[in-house]
Amino acid sequence: MQVVAMIHEEDGKFGVSFPDFPGCTTVADDLDSAVAKAAEVLAFHVEGLVEDGPLPNPRSLEQLRSDPLFKEDAKGAVLVLIPYAPPSRAIRVNVTVDESLLARIDRAAESTGQTRSGFLAEAAKDRLSKHLTHA
Repeated sequence: MQVVAMIHEEDGKFGVSFPDFPGCTTVADDLDSAVAKAAEVLAFHVEGLVEDGPLPNPRSLEQLRSDPLFKEDAKGAVLVLIPYAPPSRAIRVNVTVDESLLARIDRAAESTGQTRSGFLAEAAKDRLSKHLTHA
């Protein structure tokens, strides 16, 4: 599935927004970086929405073109399709971790009342969000 994003250029900066995901935005110095960051920010935004409530139902470009608000917002924008994969089920993976690091992870998870998997998933999300803000 893909989601429509609008990219507007102003003063050499490229701003990305998503008509079906209000509040999901990012900025980049060039068009290629804007598209790459758009995919990251969309994934991060959707993770937050999953925790807070229902996900929007993304519209096709054809459906958006019949929306007067979209027509106005899209003036002068480059329209791009960004890959979108709504969260689905958890899957089992195998990872290799140093034994002493794994013991530290288990102690930290236990002290916060989490499972190892939950702790690692939360740590990964935290790291990804930091990467997104510095990318």
